[in-house]
Amino acid sequence: MAGSGGVGGADGIGGADGAGSAGRAGRTGGVGRVSSAAGVVVGVDIGTSVTKAVAFDRDGRALHTASRRSTLLRGPGGVVEQELDEVLDSVAAVVREVAGALPGPPAALALTGQGDGLWLRDADGRPVRRMISWMDGRAADIVEEWRADKTVDTVFAHTGSGLFPGCHAPLLAWLRRHEPQALERASVAGYCVDAVAQRLTGTVAVDASDATLPFLDPATRAYRPEALAACGVADAARLLPEPAAPHTVLALDEEGARMLGLPAGLPLTAGPYDLPACAIGSGVREVGDGLLTLGTTLACQVLTDDTDTAGAAEPAGMWLCTPERGRWLRAMPAMVGTAGVDWALGLVGAGTGDLEALLAGSPAGARGVTALPFLSEAGERAPFVAPGARARFEGMSLGHGRADLVRAMCEAVGYAARHCLEAAGLSRALAACGGGARSPELVRTFAGILGRPVRVPLEPEVGAKGAAIVARAALGDPVDGERWHAGHRIVEPAADDRELYERGYADYRARVAEARPGWDRAAAGTAAAAAG
Repeated sequence: MAGSGGVGGADGIGGADGAGSAGRAGRTGGVGRVSSAAGVVVGVDIGTSVTKAVAFDRDGRALHTASRRSTLLRGPGGVVEQELDEVLDSVAAVVREVAGALPGPPAALALTGQGDGLWLRDADGRPVRRMISWMDGRAADIVEEWRADKTVDTVFAHTGSGLFPGCHAPLLAWLRRHEPQALERASVAGYCVDAVAQRLTGTVAVDASDATLPFLDPATRAYRPEALAACGVADAARLLPEPAAPHTVLALDEEGARMLGLPAGLPLTAGPYDLPACAIGSGVREVGDGLLTLGTTLACQVLTDDTDTAGAAEPAGMWLCTPERGRWLRAMPAMVGTAGVDWALGLVGAGTGDLEALLAGSPAGARGVTALPFLSEAGERAPFVAPGARARFEGMSLGHGRADLVRAMCEAVGYAARHCLEAAGLSRALAACGGGARSPELVRTFAGILGRPVRVPLEPEVGAKGAAIVARAALGDPVDGERWHAGHRIVEPAADDRELYERGYADYRARVAEARPGWDRAAAGTAAAAAG
């Protein structure tokens, strides 16, 4: 970013622009010595299936870490839900464990976590039904209807957000058709991070990054009534909280303090959600820099200084607001990342511990075996939207082994990443994070497919780190970006694989283009059957 002082500096995307407060907000003055808990911020990343907490000192060093799993409740028709109280229990467990290892209370808590989905609550923050995950596919037929009648294009023109089954718009429309009583009981249609923050602070404060998809104009940070009306959910506007000002600071209320075992009044920040938090924590600082998150999803982001939708090839992805006005992350979050790799490993009777050996056991190109990685029940959402997208293997024979199948799936995910990053406008440095980034062979494969070096932060919990960076800026103590992002390794692409992967990528794009009409016909048939 031109003229940037770095993340956490005056001009960084974690910087102190627009600092504000909400609810029973409070600000702190200085922080104590590094050896004192008063100099520590605990970042909490509320993931889809795992909640993690990390205590960071003023130099960005991770002092203590804790994690707890939470449950995804799957049902027929693509249903994927969570219980809010179980998610809250996971937050309480990790915060208590990490804070208990400190000599005193931390200076602040910094929340981030999964985005999208639909977390409906009443005025007190209690659930009116189970929380609907971003992975949910029940509204796929509605998205297909909207693609056919150009509703998707209309919304994209107003907000720059593509629509997919697990976002607010189709989920609100689905509930209006099938569970109108849930909408009648609800006071807030929010997301994971603000749902947890409300129960801890008594305040509804939705970060603008979460609110981006699908009704927010990212340039003005205001909801577009035209987008709500196009989706037939204009009456749901009452459920959408106004986005909080950048760097809003909340405070634990008595209930939140009891839940976490911390003092009431402790400062708490809620957002940005995990995609921008990971970008900030990974050191994305200049316009054109990108981040590849090798997690359950394949989240690709590039920092930009404009929100022009005219140049978009398709109505997909979104422009995410960052803590700095005038800077956005062009996000292309594909549905399947390491989940596809895990599926392929399970298919051949292997586990994650076998990945390195299996990748080493099959050469680049997987000896002619190819794959398409679209394993999500909700299809694909970036860099194109196709609710009917499905995976496939091709080119197999009796001469191929399980290593070839695993490598073919890993390469397919890598090609999907390149497709997303090209659509997002990557032009400068690329960082990678997430569980998959811990595999040297997998990152080396991705570097070869992308044809560029990949920087991998040594701190694995970059989402929690990004949240902590934003919290420090909000508290008036911005971090030194050079120190906080100093630890990393560089993975270079193998020169010998360049031509092979160029041909492989061209073949991947051709196979996707060939498959899409069939996916669309299948999805249209499903939508018609559901409507009938």
